[in-house]
Amino acid sequence: MNADPGGHLTLPEELLLLSLHPSTGRRLCRARFLQYGVAGAVLAELALGGHVAEERGRVVVTGPLPPADPLLAAALAELTTGAAGAAGARGKGPGAKGPRTRAWVRRAGRRLEEPWLDRLVERGALRRESRRFLRLIPYHCHPVASADLTTPARIRLDEARHAGFPDPRSRALGALLGAIDVHARLYPGWDARRTRRELRRLTRQEWPAEAVYRNVRQDKSSDGSASAGASAGAG
Repeated sequence: MNADPGGHLTLPEELLLLSLHPSTGRRLCRARFLQYGVAGAVLAELALGGHVAEERGRVVVTGPLPPADPLLAAALAELTTGAAGAAGARGKGPGAKGPRTRAWVRRAGRRLEEPWLDRLVERGALRRESRRFLRLIPYHCHPVASADLTTPARIRLDEARHAGFPDPRSRALGALLGAIDVHARLYPGWDARRTRRELRRLTRQEWPAEAVYRNVRQDKSSDGSASAGASAGAG
């Protein structure tokens, strides 16, 4: 996918732009799912840069040099520290396996989303609006701001979709959108069912997105179990 007129966008930035409603700034999926998605997008961006790979369900740091992007560099440093600790514990050298991919996505998602949102606000792509749920609970929305990068991102996604997601970056992004259920909001209705199936197929093929989807599925399963338990108790 080509860089936008406002400058290069990383996968975490593009995922956020596509997962927020342009006018209301609200998430198009559950908040926790988007956090998982951002963590997966960080892994996917690092993988595209040759910095990490996955081996038997664990992240492997493959590139010793950090990326130029400071947020990506911080994530790689965390993964490298984890791999170094594992190497010391097992007596392994460089390239030792880091944390389990699924566990890292679940753990890192909460703290990764906000810095990437801050960057988009600083770039003028989004604005931050403070609101209150039931006039009590504060929360933030992020509508499109003056430097609209959301519209070009959606156009690029549609171009990639029509071309069959021909490159690794578009496949990674499409897979992540499928993993967090945003694909159902971007492409609703009966006529778009083939597109939704294609994005879910990509989710199974891209290891960062697969780790995200497994966390999403775990949350859904937990919610279902809780609802079933509540119904049984009521009965």
